[in-house]
Amino acid sequence: MADATVKTRWVYAFGGGSADGDASMKNLLGGKGANLAEMSALGLPVPPGFTITTEACNRYYDDDKTYPPGLKDQVAEGLRQVEKITGKAFGDPKNPLLVSVRSGARASMPGMMDTVLNLGLNDETVEGLAKLSGDRRFAFDSYRRFIQMYSNVVLDLDHHMFEEILDDHKDRLDIHVDTGLSAEDWEEVVADYKRAVEDERGEPFPQDPVEQLWGAIGAVFASWMNDRAKFYRRMHDIPESWGTAVNIQSMVFGNMGEGSATGVAFTRNPSTGENRLYGEFLINAQGEDVVAGIRTPQPLTKVAREEMGEKNPSMEEAMPEVFAQFRDVVGKLERHYRDMQDIEFTVEQGRLYMLQTRNGKRTAKAALKVAVDMASEGLIDKTEAVMRVEPGSLDQLLHPTIDPSSPRDVVATGLPASPGAATGKVVFTAEEAEKLGGLGEAVILVREETSPEDIRGMDAARGIVTARGGMTSHAAVVARGMGRPCVSGAGEIHIDGRAGEFHARGKTVRAYDVITIDGSTGEVLLGAVKMIEPELSGDFGTLMGWADEVRRLKVRANAETGLDARTARQFGAEGIGLCRTEHMFFDPARVAAVREMILADDAAGRKQALDKILPMQRKDFVELFKIMEGLPVTIRLLDPPLHEFLPHNEEDVQAVAEATGLDPAKLLRRAQELHEVNPMLGHRGCRLGVSYPEIYEMQVRAIMEAACEVAAEGRPAPIPEIMHPLVAKGEEMRFLRQLTDRVAKAVIAEQGREIEYVVGAMVELPRAALRAGDLAQNAEFFSFGTNDLTQTTFGISRDDSGRFLNAYIEKGIFEKDPFVSLDQEGVGDLIAIAAERGRAARPGVKLGICGEHGGDPASIQFCEKIGLDYVSCSPYRVPIARLAAAQAAIGEREKDR
Repeated sequence: MADATVKTRWVYAFGGGSADGDASMKNLLGGKGANLAEMSALGLPVPPGFTITTEACNRYYDDDKTYPPGLKDQVAEGLRQVEKITGKAFGDPKNPLLVSVRSGARASMPGMMDTVLNLGLNDETVEGLAKLSGDRRFAFDSYRRFIQMYSNVVLDLDHHMFEEILDDHKDRLDIHVDTGLSAEDWEEVVADYKRAVEDERGEPFPQDPVEQLWGAIGAVFASWMNDRAKFYRRMHDIPESWGTAVNIQSMVFGNMGEGSATGVAFTRNPSTGENRLYGEFLINAQGEDVVAGIRTPQPLTKVAREEMGEKNPSMEEAMPEVFAQFRDVVGKLERHYRDMQDIEFTVEQGRLYMLQTRNGKRTAKAALKVAVDMASEGLIDKTEAVMRVEPGSLDQLLHPTIDPSSPRDVVATGLPASPGAATGKVVFTAEEAEKLGGLGEAVILVREETSPEDIRGMDAARGIVTARGGMTSHAAVVARGMGRPCVSGAGEIHIDGRAGEFHARGKTVRAYDVITIDGSTGEVLLGAVKMIEPELSGDFGTLMGWADEVRRLKVRANAETGLDARTARQFGAEGIGLCRTEHMFFDPARVAAVREMILADDAAGRKQALDKILPMQRKDFVELFKIMEGLPVTIRLLDPPLHEFLPHNEEDVQAVAEATGLDPAKLLRRAQELHEVNPMLGHRGCRLGVSYPEIYEMQVRAIMEAACEVAAEGRPAPIPEIMHPLVAKGEEMRFLRQLTDRVAKAVIAEQGREIEYVVGAMVELPRAALRAGDLAQNAEFFSFGTNDLTQTTFGISRDDSGRFLNAYIEKGIFEKDPFVSLDQEGVGDLIAIAAERGRAARPGVKLGICGEHGGDPASIQFCEKIGLDYVSCSPYRVPIARLAAAQAAIGEREKDR
């Protein structure tokens, strides 16, 4: 066992035209490490380095934060190889090797974990760097950056402390930009930084490069479990078990004068998908200056500069030879990976180096365009194009944008960093955004710039505005990944955090004032602005057509109003999978008759009240049947307990009594009689149909009369699917089937018109799932009500679970909220058992799900795997479900090969 442990390979080298790994090894090397290895093997200019595997990270946590045996020796050997390729030595005062230490999980998590640059600098090596480069200013600028970054990431000191020191120096020297400081100025800043570290820690800043290196490696491992990384993983369904790799790479310097630069590029526009180079760079800067929004960068191309009205030269104009090489390299990378690439690069004294490539984060609009365009270009096929778009991201396209005809009171303009529009109250801190967002308020987060610590507030906000930063800043990249509209680099906005307001164009906007942002134009507007509904055509229509060609699962919608049904059809629904009839009962014009029915002393009194409701229900069903034009419509008969229709306190009772003429004393008494300790498991669902069969008889009559009416008009004849909720026993289902058939046949005889209909059960109790064969004797379809099935399987109330589920998720007991994504092991087992036993008893039984899980891609994948016939979800999630069903079908086909 000990020998096997020692032999475990924890380190993989790259550089010098070769590599130990490749792009296929991202599970082991992380996305960044795998792609650095791939680029090295392709012969691209990559600074040499090595990757510590994700397995080492997991072993570190498994062994109570202890490095695995053999790791230190392998890291030392990795350093020796880098020294050999570069001709430099780690810690050598005369010819020092400096390295960067970066995280790199298998899934991109921009800004969520930690990075340290310029590692290896100390009071001796900084002098060696100054002599080698011939630029003392550059050397001490690099050293102050290292002290600040290392102190923040590894020593856990507040970065604001260093910013205040630097600001004091700039104020004293009357200098506004960092590039204005001389070598002597930076030496003084370094001395003050070191003093501040010693004052805070009680010991000097670490001078031993090896100690520095292991401090940084430990900090990167630790950052895998920091709050923002955990939050980001939950948001993007990234398992904790993946771990992060650590990439240690020879430094190259973009801050070595006017012939040096650093930048970020996308091979296509990540907001729109347009096929042209997109990105930014900064001359005489290091990488964090671009992505952190500390300085507003310049465009890469001349065309982009002209479009943005920028005066500073683009990279194409400032460094034409390097830019031509860069354009060739990024084109090669896109063709090699066959996907849009997000690339980080540095130019050191006229020489280009590639620091990273990865599949770029993009908006849903861009994802659709890139996928469709690449299929048209022959880079990928249609099936691969369907697999390229994240189903959940389509949500971004299904919501309104600003009406072009609306007046725009523009208060500021910045960069269109992430498309879409949002209206909300202004807040200036991530904490405030999270607090108000949690209360259901629409807020716009306005910041100088965002940092990874703001992730929760950014998620809670409807949109984001930053005064500084470019199109590839933290705010822009994260907002695009979240689907939030974002305006970055709105330099006109001057934020006064203490006063809680910002000023722009002579106007003052205070905290909680309402603004609207247009992330597609970069405009910030005063007040709320009219929006328009989305148009789903072009690339969306093309890709969804390809998805429908390969999809097996049908997709229906949960809808009970005409508006919902029309929306569902617009989004491609193939019927209604759940019409909740109780929502129709709550209409103010009807609830009085419902209450009259509840207060009736006998069946005759109930029937008299129900006769008033019958024409209203019939009218509802006529509308739905007409909109659905012959597509299946599953109608769930009354489900909630009757007390939900009654007022519960004396004040409400009095108000209802006055409005309806009902007896207040009788109302209150009946409400008290119907009160239940646990109504979720009480007198509801089909139990109402057994106790008060006249209720279900009225509903079945309304359904069948509506179907006859629509058919009589010469329209496509509807096929109603009449569903009984909360069935537990075969005997219950037999009673309900007989009731349904009796009324349906009576209506058919009265109308003289044959109408096909089917009767089924909503499976939402474990017993129903286990005894599905009994139910199938009288049920022609099962619809799994996964909301209630999850509640009854776990014994957890969905309405109360928010108080404790987060603790379960944080402690790793639940990977996801089981009400959001189906519990495939427990609830899923029950569904699979019910499907198997139901089919055994009735081979043609139709199977679907109609809970919220019907729009969740992971749950849809499970439905495909066990062979359900359809899923049903809210209208706005229908396109998501269509694409997820297509991807699930492709995935199952791949498994069978």
